[in-house]
Amino acid sequence: MSRKDLLTRDLAYPLTSRDHAVLLLHGLRSTPQEMAFMAKTLAKQGFAVFAPYLKGYGLGEPCSTADEWREQVHTHYTRLCSTYGNVSVGGLCIGATLALALATEEPDLLAVSLLSVTLDYDGWTIPWYHWLLTIAYKTPLRNLYSLRERAPYGLKNVALRNRVARSMQHEGNSEIGAASLSMHHIFEARTLARFVLKHISSVKADCLLIHAIDDDISTTANADRVYARVGSQRKRKIFLDDCYHIITMDNERELVARETQWFFEETAESRRVGATGG
Repeated sequence: MSRKDLLTRDLAYPLTSRDHAVLLLHGLRSTPQEMAFMAKTLAKQGFAVFAPYLKGYGLGEPCSTADEWREQVHTHYTRLCSTYGNVSVGGLCIGATLALALATEEPDLLAVSLLSVTLDYDGWTIPWYHWLLTIAYKTPLRNLYSLRERAPYGLKNVALRNRVARSMQHEGNSEIGAASLSMHHIFEARTLARFVLKHISSVKADCLLIHAIDDDISTTANADRVYARVGSQRKRKIFLDDCYHIITMDNERELVARETQWFFEETAESRRVGATGG
C-alpha cells in the first residue's frame, strides 16, 4: 500500500455498544487521519464511527463541485441511518461546513460537532489579497494560483508541527493534507459556505461549536456567526486557548474529543427521555 493510500483510507469502527453512529468529515484537501484521534476516542466509548475519505475533495484528487461533496456526505449519512437508530456528525474546517450543509437537509440528524468551522478563510496566516481570489477565479489565473500551506500549519504543538513541515517539504503532503489549496478548491468552498448561510436557519440538530481563539485559518467570528444563526434549540460554544486550527490533533485534542462525546451522549439521552415522556 502506497503512502497516499495509507493517508486516504477510510477509518471505520463498526462495533458498538450503543445504537449511535458518528460520521466524521475531514478538512478540504486533507485526509481522514485528521480525525483519527477523535474516531478512536469515540469508538472506545461505544460509538460506531466512520471517517470516510471524500473523493474530489480530499488529498490528491482533482477538485469536484461543492454539490458533489454534499452528495457524498449524504450517501454516507444515509448508509449509517440504515443501520443505526441515532446518527451524529462531526467535521473539521470545511468538513464542519459540510456537516452544517447536511444538517440543513436532514431534520432527523441528531447532533453536529463543528470543529474550527470555516465559512471564510480569515485567519492570521491568510494573505491579505485573499479576498481578490473571487475576482481572479474568473480569469485564467484560476488554473495557476494556489494558496500554499505555511507555518504553523494549523498546529501549536511544536513537535507535531515540525513533523508535518518535514513531510510537506519532502512529500508535498502530510496527514493534515496537501501543501496547497487550488483556486478551484477555494471557489467551491465559498460556494458551499454560501449554500450553508442561505439555509442555516433550518438547522435543527443540536449544535456544538469548538474553536481556537488563535485559529490561524479561520477566526472565531466563523463560530459566532454560526451560533447566532442556526435554528438549533440546544447549542453550545467552546473556545480553546492552547490550539491553532487543527484542534482534532493539536494540544487540546483530548478536550475536543471528550466534549464531542459528552455532547452526543447528552443529545441522545435528551431525545430518549423526550420520546418516552420521562
